[in-house]
Amino acid sequence: MIKGLKTALGAVTVGLLAGASLAHAQGADTELVKKGEYVARLGDCVACHTALHGQVYAGGLTIETPVGTIYSTNITPDPTYGIGSYTLEDFDKAIRHGVRKDGSSLYPAMPYPSFARMSDEDIKALYAYFMHGVKPVAQPNKPVGISWPLSMRWPLSIWRSTFAPTPKPFTPAPGTDAEIARGEYLVTGPGHCGACHTPRGLGMQEKALDASGGADFLAGGAPIDNWIAPSLRNDPVVGIGRWSEEDLYLFLKSGRTDHSAVFGGMADVVGWSTQYFTDADLHAMAKYLKALPPVPPSRGDYTYDASTAQALDSGNTSAPGAATYVEQCAICHRNDGGGVGRMFPPLAGNSVVVTDNPTSVAHIIVAGGVLPPTNWAPSAVAMPGYKSVLSDQQIADVVNFIRTSWGNKAPANVTASDIQKLRVNHAPISTTSWGFGGDATATWGVFHPQPYGSGWTFAPQTHTGEDAAQ
Repeated sequence: MIKGLKTALGAVTVGLLAGASLAHAQGADTELVKKGEYVARLGDCVACHTALHGQVYAGGLTIETPVGTIYSTNITPDPTYGIGSYTLEDFDKAIRHGVRKDGSSLYPAMPYPSFARMSDEDIKALYAYFMHGVKPVAQPNKPVGISWPLSMRWPLSIWRSTFAPTPKPFTPAPGTDAEIARGEYLVTGPGHCGACHTPRGLGMQEKALDASGGADFLAGGAPIDNWIAPSLRNDPVVGIGRWSEEDLYLFLKSGRTDHSAVFGGMADVVGWSTQYFTDADLHAMAKYLKALPPVPPSRGDYTYDASTAQALDSGNTSAPGAATYVEQCAICHRNDGGGVGRMFPPLAGNSVVVTDNPTSVAHIIVAGGVLPPTNWAPSAVAMPGYKSVLSDQQIADVVNFIRTSWGNKAPANVTASDIQKLRVNHAPISTTSWGFGGDATATWGVFHPQPYGSGWTFAPQTHTGEDAAQ
């Protein structure tokens, strides 16, 4: 009888808990949760807070920094390991202020300097989504891999007070076109484009958080997992000066245009985030980027030079790297460097090919890459890696050949040693050696070499090509 009573009581308890859980879910504002899910897409929260092959939002993604390794945290509503005990105020403090529930500061790998301008309504919706629309996952957070004393958190509060803006909902300048204003909010706020595309200073701070910061804003960042985030300004050679608004819209929606294809960390952004944006939001972002104040062209304009194609067509492969290009690359990218629209990107006049730092083009030749499928372009296109096919010298030669052909005017300074370090140690190509160099190429100087190439950055792992969680 006692056993039967215990069973009955247990059933009642389970029923009450289930009922409470159901009531909790039903009590949430369905429309608010739905809006919050979209805001989470705008912020691409899932890409950083999901480990490779991991559970969604459960954290654990490796993020390399110049001082050691940190890991993204569990942001599911699990009450023990996640944010299930967070109030709306706690949540807002973390998102816009960079302060955890326990009062300690977050590492600025969390882009709270950008999120500081998010609207109260978007924060409320985002909170509703994470509390009521995300499945709890009881997964412990990983401890940081930073040695003491650099692992101490209290200096981060100084960083916040020095570099992070006071949280304030975005307000456009008087007279700003409504569509451009929406695009500015998305790019500088939840989209946090500058976290990758704006160079960082000696304090790991973004040198500019919006266009008021001048030419540094969205001028291109440092290597992130061996991919370069290029300039989003109007420079016709290293930026998007020759892109139209429609090009930008298609790129963010599908990951490919007739003259470009997404890869690396940006492939995660398209695969997990921008392909889900409304057309209105994508057009707003494109219009805002094209409306940014012009910057002086760093290398003049681009003019196609047909002499490389003519030489290759005639069988002249005497230039270093030319024979390798014809044998391994031309079948997709063609002798004229034009590629195949929306499949194999052109190499002629490609801004990623001619960036000051050649890591992106070297890395994709060494390790390969994947143009991910999207809802709007469901075919996946993969480029094989050549690290086991070509020698380090052959890869260096073909990188230099690509960067100096068809009118491309980038330095031909990649060496076999650079490729060996990239292939064996996963080390990006550095454009400086020891010392501090210029603003865009600062290192740790004689105390500690910057291990992720020129400049400073946070480098999360790339999902695309490693897992298919998106």
